[in-house]
Amino acid sequence: MKQRKEPEPIFDSEEERAEFAFHDSDEWVSVGNIEEQRALLQTAARRFLAGSPRKRISIAIPERDLARLKTRAAEKGMPYQTLINSILHEYVEG
Repeated sequence: MKQRKEPEPIFDSEEERAEFAFHDSDEWVSVGNIEEQRALLQTAARRFLAGSPRKRISIAIPERDLARLKTRAAEKGMPYQTLINSILHEYVEG
């Protein structure tokens, strides 16, 4: 009996292809002391959040973009709203 070959995944960009190849390779990448990095990121988040008053807004974005944002946020270990906020902050600060 012939073995069925898995279909080749379709990628939107070379970055996506590279991410897929990396995740599929089973290689480990050291991120150093995870507890130290977590503490550093928590401190930065607290400082950022305490810096100015907050204003709630509502936006509509494509579901696909939101799904990708949620994936990226999960990879970074943060809520997706925090990631969106940091992206907007970086943009307006130049």
